[in-house]
Amino acid sequence: MPTDWIWGLVGGLMIGLGGAVYLLANGRVMGASGILGGLVDGTGRDTAAERLVFLAGVFLLPIALKPLYRPFSTDATENVAVLVAAGLLVGIGTRFANGCTSGHGVCGISRLSLRGIIATVLYIVAGGLTIVVFRHLLGVI
Repeated sequence: MPTDWIWGLVGGLMIGLGGAVYLLANGRVMGASGILGGLVDGTGRDTAAERLVFLAGVFLLPIALKPLYRPFSTDATENVAVLVAAGLLVGIGTRFANGCTSGHGVCGISRLSLRGIIATVLYIVAGGLTIVVFRHLLGVI
């Protein structure tokens, strides 16, 4: 029986735990795009240290946990231009939506925030439409 789903469960639990710790420690909702965005646009200067520590953890924890993982395939495209474009579009989209899936999906839904629930539903619908268009109609990914 395939057990790859366990890693998704572990990742989801880690994001949820991170959101709970961030909320308890800082009194604010953990939204990765808002944390990064505040550093980029300067609105988060007063909390820059905690934002940098959070982002360092996001990058360093996977490196620290790497010995626990075995090689796997993500089935992501090998086309670097598509990956870069996708990353930029996600970043732009999170700024338009005033948050990302960690803020709206994990933290918003757990707080029964109507805004978070609506944003998450729209993310899922947009993701589904993107796959239909780019994979099935255009064959790009």
